[in-house]
Amino acid sequence: MHRTVDGLVEDGTGRADLKLLSRTLKELRHAFRFFDGLRGRPKVTVFGSARLPAGSPAYRQAESFGRAMARSGWFVVTGAGEGIMEAAHVGAGREHSIGVNILLPFEQSENTVMEGNPHLIHTKYFFTRKLLFLKESSGVVLFPGGFGTMDEAFEVLTLLQTGKTHPFPVVLVDEPGGTYWATWRRFLEDSLLKSGMISPEDLSLFRITSSVEEAVREIHGYYRMFHSLRYVGPDLVIRIREPLDPAGIAVLNREFPDLLVEGTISQVNALPEEADEPEIAGLPRLVFRFNAGRHGRLRQLIDRLNGSAAAEKSSPSGEPTGG
Repeated sequence: MHRTVDGLVEDGTGRADLKLLSRTLKELRHAFRFFDGLRGRPKVTVFGSARLPAGSPAYRQAESFGRAMARSGWFVVTGAGEGIMEAAHVGAGREHSIGVNILLPFEQSENTVMEGNPHLIHTKYFFTRKLLFLKESSGVVLFPGGFGTMDEAFEVLTLLQTGKTHPFPVVLVDEPGGTYWATWRRFLEDSLLKSGMISPEDLSLFRITSSVEEAVREIHGYYRMFHSLRYVGPDLVIRIREPLDPAGIAVLNREFPDLLVEGTISQVNALPEEADEPEIAGLPRLVFRFNAGRHGRLRQLIDRLNGSAAAEKSSPSGEPTGG
C-alpha cells in the first residue's frame, strides 16, 4: 500500500524525503504568493555580515546604499537579520524593505525595521531562501561578511556564469580604504584565473568599489539600455530600451563574434512567442544564436550596449559618439 504525506504518494521514496518535498513546495507556494503583491517595483538584494556593529564603516555604507536605492524607487531585500542587513533596511526605511528570514536552531530574530513588518517572510531552508533572493532581484550588492556572505557571492557568480539565472549587476562594496573584496579578487586571479579554472571574461560578472555612489550608479546603469532577455527556441532575445542604428548593430557583430554559434546579431520587433509579455511588446530586440558557454562575454555585450546609450545621451548633438 502506498502511504502519503500531505497528499503526495510514496512510491519507494522515504517518508523523510516526502516530508522535505512537501515542506519545500509549501514554502515556495507561500513565498511566490508573498512576492506577487510586490512585483511592481525593482528590488536589490543586499548581503553582508550580521556581526558588524552599528556605526562601523561598512554598516554606514550599507545604510547609505539602502537610503539611495529607496529614494530611486527600489525595494531593498535582505535576510532580515542584524549587521549589514539591518543597516540596509534602516537606510531604506520600513516601507521600502523586504526581509527573507531563516529559521535556525538558534533563533535569528528579525531586525528592528522588519519586526512586525508585513514585508517579512520566514523560510525553513537555505536553498529556498537563496532562490527567493535571486529570483526576485534586479541586482545584488555584497558588503564584507563571513562564510554566509562568501557562499552567497560564489553562488551568485556561479549561477550567472552558467546562465542558470537571469543576468543582473553584482557589486562588491569595500569599506573606504578596505581590502576585503580587493583581496578576494586577487585570490580569484592568482588561484583560479591563472590555472584556467575561470576565464578572463568571468571577472566581468561583478564590480568592486568602495564608493556607495558608484555602487548605486552601477545598479541603475545596468538598465540604461538593457531591459531583459529570454530564449525563444534556440535563439537568445535581448530586449533593449531604444533601437540601435545599423552602424551600432555592425559594431556588435564586429566586437562579439565569439558569442555566436552561427549567423549574426540582428534587430527585430517582438516575436510571436513573446505574446505572453504584452507590456514590453514595443521594445526592440536583438536576436542571435548564443554560444551558451560565454556568459561573461554576454555581460560585456550588455555593458557595451549600456555604454553606447550613455555616450549617446551625453553627446551634444544627440547622435551616437562612436564605437
